[in-house]
Amino acid sequence: MGSAVSIAVGLILTWVVFLFLSDSAARFAPERVPLARGVAVFTLISAASAASFYGELRERRWRFASHVALIAFLALAVRLYWP
Repeated sequence: MGSAVSIAVGLILTWVVFLFLSDSAARFAPERVPLARGVAVFTLISAASAASFYGELRERRWRFASHVALIAFLALAVRLYWP
């Protein structure tokens, strides 16, 4: 959970920096779509891992569904970023 949140926050902050670099917008234009995809994927992984962690700690019935969601989002990240 911590690593996924760290990556998501780092990507979001990179996006914020891109917003302030208006004079170099053309140079960074090709990076916007992959950056948005990374933000989305790692935010989903962070949310799924937080839900999975909370469900496991409180022994909720839905924790197994959150484990499956986490595995699915991790598989999506591997699919997108594996060379």
